[in-house]
Amino acid sequence: MEKLDLLAVALGLACLAGINLYLTVFATGLAIHFHWITLAPAYQSLDVLGNPVIVIIAGILYFLEFFADKIPWIDSAWDAVHTVIRPIGGALLAIQVLGHPSPVFTIIVALLAGGTTLVAHTAKAATRLASNTSPEPFSNIGLSLGEDAAVLGGLALVHFNPLLALLIFLVGIAAFFYFSPRILRLMKAKIWLSWKKLNGPADLSMPVKLPRTLPSRFASVFSRQNVLGETIAWATPCISGRGRRIPANLFGALVATNEEPRKIFFVARKSGRPFARTIDLDDSIAAHEPRFLSENLVIFPAAGKGPKYLFIFPRSRAAMVEEIVHDLRVRVSSPIWPVDPQHAEAADDASEESDVERTVSS
Repeated sequence: MEKLDLLAVALGLACLAGINLYLTVFATGLAIHFHWITLAPAYQSLDVLGNPVIVIIAGILYFLEFFADKIPWIDSAWDAVHTVIRPIGGALLAIQVLGHPSPVFTIIVALLAGGTTLVAHTAKAATRLASNTSPEPFSNIGLSLGEDAAVLGGLALVHFNPLLALLIFLVGIAAFFYFSPRILRLMKAKIWLSWKKLNGPADLSMPVKLPRTLPSRFASVFSRQNVLGETIAWATPCISGRGRRIPANLFGALVATNEEPRKIFFVARKSGRPFARTIDLDDSIAAHEPRFLSENLVIFPAAGKGPKYLFIFPRSRAAMVEEIVHDLRVRVSSPIWPVDPQHAEAADDASEESDVERTVSS
């Protein structure tokens, strides 16, 4: 039972270190130094955390993190730097809890603790990336204060009931692995959009022409879906947002064909396997929604009932999204297909007027 308690404390501190390493060390060291807690004989090895030098250094680093953690994008940069630091710190904390057991047991616990810290760190970093989609700082401040409160509450739980703390942490880790595909896709999408935003600002005035060829990694997926041998009108890479039976943050491509003007296809590879969905445009409205990180294509039912779809493009593709919206409106509004350019422009203007009327009436 004593070894189980030791393991629970070791992994508990490692998990909390993944959220905020410096607060974990600072709060624990402060409590030990001022004798707010009395260490049992089995945990005497943690007495070193109460050393004034360690408390002061941890306090200074926590002071820096306290402010960095509340500024949009600075917090994500801070998390990126600590992707290595936190797992190492969590492993060292776990080893310190154990004292001087056998080398084999030390290595096993160090590996478990490092992995636990990395899981907690990844969950935190992904949450921060998601919150940074909007530039306002209030969500970041709220998340940061919540994480600090969670660390302090977790430390109290580890002290008073380490086994219960271990159970809660294990449930949290299991939940992470269950949602990990979505979390990792979200991180990949946000990093990609951020990189594209830094390297290519949006420019609506720049003329564009919708590409007619699919990227090679999606061409084979569409060929499986395209049993009738339809010809591609345009095809453009994007990221899925929301939509019926379409996972979020999935890198793929939207495809429109010449033969079926009122349908488009989303093709991708999900876990390496082909993924394709058909989107019916009948009685649908297409709209362009600029966002802080992205240019979004929204497809929603005109009647208010039915599936809604969101597809995400980099900020540099603003003009392309406008062109896609124009094309989709023509496809939905035109009684014949293909249409001549003058008819296309008239259909698009009519669709825009209809959208304005709906907005005013609502």
